[in-house]
Amino acid sequence: MLFKNNITKDKMAKTTANYESPNQSINIISEGTKIKGDVIANGDIRIDGELLGNISAKSKLVIGPKGRIEGQIICNNIEISGLVKGKVTATDLINMKSTSQIVGDIIAGKLSIEPGAIFSGSCMMNGSNPLHGPEKPIQK
Repeated sequence: MLFKNNITKDKMAKTTANYESPNQSINIISEGTKIKGDVIANGDIRIDGELLGNISAKSKLVIGPKGRIEGQIICNNIEISGLVKGKVTATDLINMKSTSQIVGDIIAGKLSIEPGAIFSGSCMMNGSNPLHGPEKPIQK
């Protein structure tokens, strides 16, 4: 059977395998917006306002220079330019920009801190996946 534009069903499956679903949209909490409660998202999130609660996202979280979060964060990648008070966990990378401030513990696969960033707390890094503990040693 052929679909529009003469694409076979098999080719269509291969073409859409790398396509991000529409649910992978960017969610924005604008400056001047204040949310009390937990946020769970499948897509990317940008916060330029204030969140008093926990946030969990499967993709990337960006906290703008005027963004503020008080609560626990769990994401794949996090870029921080604003203020975070609470535990921050990233399975891949936490990128602290020069204007960022974190008061709380960090757990990350990788951590990047620009000069000028402020961090008060403890940090644990694990190269592959911080949510599943240390890797097992290689056996010879």
